[in-house]
Amino acid sequence: MNIYELDQTYVAGTYKRFPVEIVAGRGSLVMDEAGKEYIDMGSGIAVTSFGIADPVWIRAVEEQIHKVQHMSNLYYTEPCALLAEALCKKTGMSRVFFGNSGAEANECAIKVARKWAAENKGPDCSVIVTLENSFHGRTLTTLAATGQEHYHELFRPLTPGFAHFRAGDLEALKALCAGGNVAAVLIECIQGEGGVVPLDPGFASALDDFTRENNILLMVDEVQTGNGRTGKIYAYQHYGLHPDVVTTAKGLAGGLPLGACLMSEKVCHVLSYGDHGSTFGGNPVASAAALSVVNRLTDDFLAEVAEKGSLLREAFTGAPGIESVSGLGLMLGLKTVKPASEVVSACMENGVLCLTAKDKVRLLPALNIPNDLLRKAADVILAAAAQ
Repeated sequence: MNIYELDQTYVAGTYKRFPVEIVAGRGSLVMDEAGKEYIDMGSGIAVTSFGIADPVWIRAVEEQIHKVQHMSNLYYTEPCALLAEALCKKTGMSRVFFGNSGAEANECAIKVARKWAAENKGPDCSVIVTLENSFHGRTLTTLAATGQEHYHELFRPLTPGFAHFRAGDLEALKALCAGGNVAAVLIECIQGEGGVVPLDPGFASALDDFTRENNILLMVDEVQTGNGRTGKIYAYQHYGLHPDVVTTAKGLAGGLPLGACLMSEKVCHVLSYGDHGSTFGGNPVASAAALSVVNRLTDDFLAEVAEKGSLLREAFTGAPGIESVSGLGLMLGLKTVKPASEVVSACMENGVLCLTAKDKVRLLPALNIPNDLLRKAADVILAAAAQ
C-alpha cells in the first residue's frame, strides 16, 4: 500500500486530509512526494514559528537530545526552569505549569480557577464563563468550555460548570455573574477557529475592568495567538489586558508538543503538591526547543512580524474577490467572494498552502517568512480569489 492507503487503513479517520504528502522542507518552503514545492502559509496551524528545519531550533533540540531526552518531573532539569523564567520575565507573570498541548494548558487554567475560587469565594463558586464562537480544546472539559454547539452534539454529557455569552454583550456577562458563582472568564483575543475574529477593544477593556472590580479571574487563551503570532508576544498585550492566567501552546516549541499555563501573582500559589501533574510536561527537549523560539521574540523581531502582517493586509484589502480582512500580525482571515475551500484548493494547485477557519481563508505563515515569499504567496491567493 502507498502512504495514502496506509493512512486511510490504519489511522483514525478524524482528519479530512488534502491529497498531498509533505516529505521535506526548509523555512517556509515544503515539498511533496512528487517534488512539487509549496509556500507554506499555515505553518502547521501556527506551530512551526520559524519554519521547517530551522537551524537554530535544530541545534537546540540536538544539543539537548545528546544530554537527556526525558526525565521525570520528580527531578529538576535546566531547560524547563530556564523556559519558565523566560516566559515570566517577558510577560510579568509569576509561575508556569507545563503540559503538552493547548487543551492541557486550558485544563490547568480551569483547575486553577476552580481551586482559587473555592478557597477565596466559597465551594459553590465554580462556573467558568467563555464566549460564544470560542474554541478551547477537544477534551470533554475544554469542549464544554468551547462556545460552539456543533462541537458538543455527539459527546454529551460534557463537564458541567460552563456558561457562554456573546462577545460584546457585557450586560449578558453581568447577568451570568449575578448569582455569585462565577470563578473566571476565559477568552481568546482573536477567535482563531471561530473565523479569525478579533475582540472589540472597547469591550475587552470593559471586560478587564469588570472582572477586576468583581474579583473574578480573567483568563486568556493564547494557544493560537501567542508566541509572537500577532506582533506581540501575546495578543492580550494589544488590548492592555491584565490577565490572571494565560494559556499557550502551538508555536511555543516550534514543532514539538508543549503547552504552558502562566499564572499571575494572584494565583501562582494556588496549585500545590499533588494538585496537578504531567508526565511529559516541561520535557527537556521540548523546553530547549521552546527556549530557541522565545529567546528570539525580541521587540525588533516582533516589529518585523507586525510589518509582514501589514504587508499582507495591504495586499488583500479592497482586492477583487476579497470582501474583508480580519486578524492581527501574521494571523489573518480573508472573507472571500468564492467559498474559502475553493480558494484554498486553487492555491494548492499553484504552490501555496493555506488554511480555512469557518467561511474564511486563514493565513498563519512562519513568523520569519521572507517578504519575497510573502508577496509571491499573496499574488497566488489573490489570483485564486479573483478567478
